[in-house]
Amino acid sequence: MLRWSDCIAVVTGASSGMGTAIVKDLLKANMKVVGLARRKERMDELHSQLPVDQKDLFYSVKCDVTSLESVTEAFDWIVKNLGGVDVLINNAGIFNVGEACTMDPLEIEKVMQTNVMGVVYCTQRAFKSMKERNKDGHIVIINSVLGHYVPNSEPTTAPKWNLYPSSKYALTALTETYRQEFRGLDTRVKITSVSPGLTDTDMVAARSRGGKKPILQPEDISSCVLFTLSTPPHMQVHEITVKPLMGD
Repeated sequence: MLRWSDCIAVVTGASSGMGTAIVKDLLKANMKVVGLARRKERMDELHSQLPVDQKDLFYSVKCDVTSLESVTEAFDWIVKNLGGVDVLINNAGIFNVGEACTMDPLEIEKVMQTNVMGVVYCTQRAFKSMKERNKDGHIVIINSVLGHYVPNSEPTTAPKWNLYPSSKYALTALTETYRQEFRGLDTRVKITSVSPGLTDTDMVAARSRGGKKPILQPEDISSCVLFTLSTPPHMQVHEITVKPLMGD
């Protein structure tokens, strides 16, 4: 991680869960970190709790990744005030409970707009900054094990996943697309997908996890992000899949 010291990292969905854990670990690695989220007050609260030597390294910027205008404003601020982006962690994501064949199409659209287009909007701006400055940047996409398979529900039970697995499958394909694009455009920008299993976050709590299933912690996912960032420039980790030891 030494080569990233004093570099600029952007973390979307930084106001809770995995986003907050990633912010904390990047700050410990002496990176300047910009947190993007709709709930700026949560990020400001995080800032107040940081050690004194890390407070000046963290910047909170209100941003809705579903809005191209909001993303543009946020990245314009980053470029103007900090010079550019070296690392992007695409962490923002949502899960809306319901069946794809019955739920409000607008709720389904929010899933795709956040989980897929939010990644596209932010990655375009981060990549532009990296390429223009000829930087060996790194972009990480927080995916899901559901981006690689759809669990088979009981025959008498309608699953409530709707487009969540579809949005994550899109990220799996998008990761490979970016890898080929970054190579074809003559850059040394890396791309990595991190696919967690069940993780203890606000999103999981909101859909009533229940029971005592094995579960990962946000810090576990952050450790995967730091691992891939710590690899040497010639090495690219394409996919990390992480599951609880005793989980499915």
